[in-house]
Amino acid sequence: MRRFLEWFFRNRETGAITIAQWPTLVLWIVIVAGVLLWIWPAAGKSSVALTIVMKAGLIIWGADEIFRGVNPWRRCLGAAIVVYVVTTVLL
Repeated sequence: MRRFLEWFFRNRETGAITIAQWPTLVLWIVIVAGVLLWIWPAAGKSSVALTIVMKAGLIIWGADEIFRGVNPWRRCLGAAIVVYVVTTVLL
């Protein structure tokens, strides 16, 4: 089990255990859009635009993690986010 956990969380670039990283520019945009939606939940064009920015940003961030994640954990996290966002958009 220890070997699996080390393989799953070990950063392929640095060799350190990596569970979380500093947010990328895309993720910062998603965070700002989410905070704006939270403090200003008005119905209308601005709410729709912020929702689109947030969901599109999460898909872009998730796809980036799938292809360039530093370990299998980050790649699975990206895949889970993409599946979640796509599922919520389709339903």
